[in-house]
Amino acid sequence: MKDIPELTEEQLARAIPARVRRRLVAGQIKSGDDVAALRRFVGLSQSQFAQAIGISVHTLRNWEQGRRKPEGPAIGLLRIAARHPRMIRENLKSDMTCSAPSNKALNATVGRGLTPNR
Repeated sequence: MKDIPELTEEQLARAIPARVRRRLVAGQIKSGDDVAALRRFVGLSQSQFAQAIGISVHTLRNWEQGRRKPEGPAIGLLRIAARHPRMIRENLKSDMTCSAPSNKALNATVGRGLTPNR
């Protein structure tokens, strides 16, 4: 039988209950605490998470502090983050390695829910 490794303190701090994750995957974001928990689950800072999903840090802070709620395409991005956190981290890495202006413009366009002209 294979031993199951113990969670590190960092992994335990990032964990969210399975019922909460299922709710987030379904797009049922009840509060700013849900958005903050999701960001921690993905393992990114506010600025990194905002960059990875193509929004401003100000918008993310408004969500996390409950001043605003994500709507429309933003909920779709948060659902993807809940279901595939590694994809969000990989998107951030690829965004940081691609500094071509066309890639940044494409990310900004897609982040606003618009269709790029390509």
